[in-house]
Amino acid sequence: MISDVIAGVLILLGSALALTAAIGVVRFPDTLSRMHAATKPQVLGLLLVLIGAALRLRGHVDIGMLILTGLFTIITAPVIANRVGQLAYREQNIRDDLLTKDEMHDFAAERESGGHDGSGQPGGT
Repeated sequence: MISDVIAGVLILLGSALALTAAIGVVRFPDTLSRMHAATKPQVLGLLLVLIGAALRLRGHVDIGMLILTGLFTIITAPVIANRVGQLAYREQNIRDDLLTKDEMHDFAAERESGGHDGSGQPGGT
């Protein structure tokens, strides 16, 4: 009985986080802000829903699939966010007035001047 209430609360909280993530994607002004909204609260919301479902399904064979879904999301979401952020920066699809520190500027300038060859080693070929 109490586990059903906890599962319901977790599912509702996860759904609320997913809803706020969707609202953030629509309402935020630039790509980097939208990327943040699409990854962090969305992943946490999904994990809460999966935990709630696992509590509700106690001992069912589908719990393994829920665990794999959660692991896949945790592994892929940061990689996707990183790639989207790099692409948005490269295409200058960001608002510079919203950045507090531009760490990519120095890296991009060094790369353009031939300081890096793309292999992570300084000096080029």
